Amino acid sequence: MNALRGLFDNLKRSESLKSVRPLIDAVDNIFFGPEEVTTSAPHIVDNNDLKRHMTMVILALLPSTLASIYFYGWRALAIILVSYAAGGITEVLFAIIRKHDIHEGFLVTGLIFPLVLPPTIPLWMVAVGSFFGVFFGKEVFGGTGRNVFNPAIAGRVFLSIAFPVAMSASWFKPLIGGLGGLLKYAPDAVASATPLAVIKAGGQLDVSVLQLLLGGTGGSMGETFRLGIILGGIFLIMTKIIDWRIPVAYLGSVLVFSVIGSQFLPAQVAPPVIQLLTGGLLFGAFFMATDPVTSPFTKSGMWIFGISAGILTLLFRVFGGYVEGVMFSILLMNGFTPLIDSVILDAKFKPKDNGVVYNEN
Repeated sequence: MNALRGLFDNLKRSESLKSVRPLIDAVDNIFFGPEEVTTSAPHIVDNNDLKRHMTMVILALLPSTLASIYFYGWRALAIILVSYAAGGITEVLFAIIRKHDIHEGFLVTGLIFPLVLPPTIPLWMVAVGSFFGVFFGKEVFGGTGRNVFNPAIAGRVFLSIAFPVAMSASWFKPLIGGLGGLLKYAPDAVASATPLAVIKAGGQLDVSVLQLLLGGTGGSMGETFRLGIILGGIFLIMTKIIDWRIPVAYLGSVLVFSVIGSQFLPAQVAPPVIQLLTGGLLFGAFFMATDPVTSPFTKSGMWIFGISAGILTLLFRVFGGYVEGVMFSILLMNGFTPLIDSVILDAKFKPKDNGVVYNEN
C-alpha cells in the first residue's frame, strides 16, 4: 500500500496531469479516504465520513443489483454500466471545469438510477437520463451536497415524461428458477404487466405475497426483489447510515391511508399489503427518500417529509395519469425540504423577551 500511496502522490505532483487532478483525487480517496476534514457540503453529522456512507449504501444495494441480473439477464449489468459511464463522465467534466474534487456520491447515484428503470429501456435512453439527472439534478446547483433534488429521481422523472411509452409500455417477464438470467443477455418474454398496471386497469392481481417479496413479478430492475430491499433498508438503519423516521413515516402513511381508502373506494384503492409490496415504494422509502442532501435533517421535518410523501404517493397511484407515484412524490417533497427545515428551526429557536427558547423537535 505504501507503493500505491507513493504512486498517487507522484501523479498529483505531475504538471502534465494537472487537468485530470480531480479524477486522480477521486481514485485516491476511494483507496485511502479524504486527507482533510469537510469544509463544504455535504456535511454528514455523524461518525461516518462520506466515503463510508456511500460504501454502506452500495453494500445495501447489492441484493437488488444482483437480483436484477438474475431476473433480467446481463442486459441489466449493461444498463448499470451505461449509467455509470454517462453520469461519471458528466461528473468528471464538471470537476475539471470547476477544479473541484470528484465526490463519491456519483457511485451511489449511478447505481440507484438504473435500478429504478424498466429492464427493456434502450441503452441510449439510459445515458440520456443519467446525464440529465447529474447535470440538471445536481451540477446546476453546484454539485454534490448543494442539490435540491435527488439526481436519480430527476433523471427517472425526466425519462417518464419525455419517453412515456418506453418507460411503461413493455416489461420483461422475470426469469425464475435454476440459473435464472445468468446464462442470458435478456429474457425472451415481453409484455408482462406490472402489478400496479393490473390494479390501475381494474384487473385482479393473481400473485401471492411471497411472489411479491421474492421478485416473481415484472417491474423496474431493482424494485422487484423486495425482500432484498427490506434487508438492505434494515442494514442502513442498523448502521445509522439513514434515519428510521423517514421510511417509517413514508410506509406508515401509505399503510394507514390505504386502509381508509380501500374502505371508501375499494375499486380504486388496493388493499394495504398490495400497496406496500408493489411498485417502487419500498425502494423509494429506503434508498431515495432518505438521501441526506435532499431530505430534512430535523427530526420533525423527517416525519413531515415521510408522511407527506406517503399521502402523495397514494394520491398519484389512485388519481394520477401515471401508474406509479413514488418518484413524483419524493421529487416534489425534495423541493419543500428547505422550507420544512426552515419552519421547524424557526419554531425551535423562537425568540422571547428574555432570550431564545429552544424546543426539542
